[in-house]
Amino acid sequence: QVQLVESGGGLVQAGDSLRLSCAASTRTFSRNAMGWFRQAPGKEREFVAMISWTAVTYYTDSVSGRFTISRDNAKNTVYLQMNSLRPEDTAVYYCAASTVRGAPHNSNDYSYWGQGTQVTVSS
Repeated sequence: QVQLVESGGGLVQAGDSLRLSCAASTRTFSRNAMGWFRQAPGKEREFVAMISWTAVTYYTDSVSGRFTISRDNAKNTVYLQMNSLRPEDTAVYYCAASTVRGAPHNSNDYSYWGQGTQVTVSS
């Protein structure tokens, strides 16, 4: 069983930065693709970014150039650096792990999910 624990969320102003972390309890972390998703109130969960086990990254268009996903396999941790935050980035952010090879960015490709961390960006 894989457990994922997110941290780093909070309340910030537009233009500020935050770094989310996700610690994974799995011996196979280095072979998992890891993703970040988010869900705003009244909206469906949406893909934000992912990093494959070979460190290939993929971002949704709305965060490309502002967010950076990275991983530290020695610490079993994946990060999401969020810069130039906007009010529309406000959501609960979820970390997820996938055993799918390649660059999965569909939530159905992810088997394990964290509890989420709230990010609120005020204007």
